[in-house]
Amino acid sequence: MKRYHVFVEGRVQGVGFRTFCTVRAQRYHLTGSVRNLENGMVELYIQGEDPQITAFLEEVEAGDRFIRVDNISVKPSEVIPGEKKFIYRW
Repeated sequence: MKRYHVFVEGRVQGVGFRTFCTVRAQRYHLTGSVRNLENGMVELYIQGEDPQITAFLEEVEAGDRFIRVDNISVKPSEVIPGEKKFIYRW
């Protein structure tokens, strides 16, 4: 089990990015959270097994026709035991 603290820069606010992340995290059975930051970036905490996290981050980085990721920063974070779901934060 791993947990990462992620910052995403680009066209990631006002384009459904938090929902995009939530759907994909659920698909890969990952836990954590996503929220917009005042500086235009999005902050993620993602927890689960490495292969699923890798697949999730690849999809996040690829974006979609509305989302454009210019930079992604991924740093290890402390695992939260018993975390049950991925949440969309305000």
